[in-house]
Amino acid sequence: MHMAGTDQDEFVDPSDLADPDSRFCEFNGVQIHHKIRDGGQPNASLERIGSLSHSHQSKRITNFPMVLLHGFGASVFSWERAMKPLAKISGSKVLAFDRPAFGLTSRPIPVDNRALNPYSMMFSVLATHYFIHCLAADKAVLVGHSAGGGVALEAYFEAPERVAALILVDPAIVAPFTSQKDNQSAGNSHIDNRNSESSLSSKKWNLFGKLLSILTNFTKLVAQVITGIVKGMGQMLNSLCMKVLAAFLRSSITLCLVRLVISMFGTTLLRCAWYDRTQVTEYILEGYTKPLRVKGWDRALVEYVIAMLTDSKLRSKPPLSQRLSEIKCPVLIVTGDKDRFIPAWNSERLSQAIPGSCYEVIKNSGHLPHEERVEEFVSVVDRFFQKVFGEVEEPLLQVVS
Repeated sequence: MHMAGTDQDEFVDPSDLADPDSRFCEFNGVQIHHKIRDGGQPNASLERIGSLSHSHQSKRITNFPMVLLHGFGASVFSWERAMKPLAKISGSKVLAFDRPAFGLTSRPIPVDNRALNPYSMMFSVLATHYFIHCLAADKAVLVGHSAGGGVALEAYFEAPERVAALILVDPAIVAPFTSQKDNQSAGNSHIDNRNSESSLSSKKWNLFGKLLSILTNFTKLVAQVITGIVKGMGQMLNSLCMKVLAAFLRSSITLCLVRLVISMFGTTLLRCAWYDRTQVTEYILEGYTKPLRVKGWDRALVEYVIAMLTDSKLRSKPPLSQRLSEIKCPVLIVTGDKDRFIPAWNSERLSQAIPGSCYEVIKNSGHLPHEERVEEFVSVVDRFFQKVFGEVEEPLLQVVS
């Protein structure tokens, strides 16, 4: 199959590819494409999903809208089949938006002196909170798939009070390795400190001990100065290397290579995301490849990679794996048991690192359970809402294939 967007004369403006229900808004100079579904309004797009049946006698009304964050190479399209059912079970609005470099969001050329790089993680985080504000909500449920899971977590840490719950779908987040060694070493340290307490107190007024302490502190100070100088030189060299790398990535050779790789392997990678590849219809292929017809899609993809490599704000923070224990809101982690990209064991370990999180595995599903197994995915989210938000009497609409 020929991949759209590999011929230069096919490029068009994002608005030319918009759907009837597409919306655009400007945020920090970027026209962001998004869609909204309301739990209280019917929508013809449900015909693509199937009929609805009243199979439960109750329904959660969370009163919290949901913001859906797509993964790498995806867009609002990946949430199309799940948006309306999610709006139904939440009883609120569901919004999905295209992050810069993907979907139908504009692809500006970043300026070096610009305060906020549109392709950076922080831009996506702030855009997420911008949409929470647009939905006139104090809090929202953030749903992040794959790389969107990282955005969801960073958005939580940016403003925890604005996040009612987190739902991470096959999250592209490296889980930490758990170990009991820290606890054991902490216990041994306590014993050692207690045993040495008497010897330290006996040297309290010892002149030699005081001089040794002064010498030790001075040595530490010198070491810190030397370390700071070496670190500064390393940062300068690193910055220089990053600039050289960025210049290479922006070259015509790299852009041609990006177009070639997408043309040769794009469809194959897309099919690999499904467990049952027969579900990848021409309609789905068109939905995923349509953004490749947007002007500058290749350069924007390169800028996204450069932003990931050179994001100083992101690198200044501890890795997400070291901050998972700080999460206080309800968390649901969902994974497909046949995911070829993010193994299920990583998601399970991730759930073990987040206190009180729920972990669900969807059978016979690949990397995209919210697309490949819509009914099961919505049911999992529904049970999660029932657990954390309670329920009221009202018929629940479920998706039926």
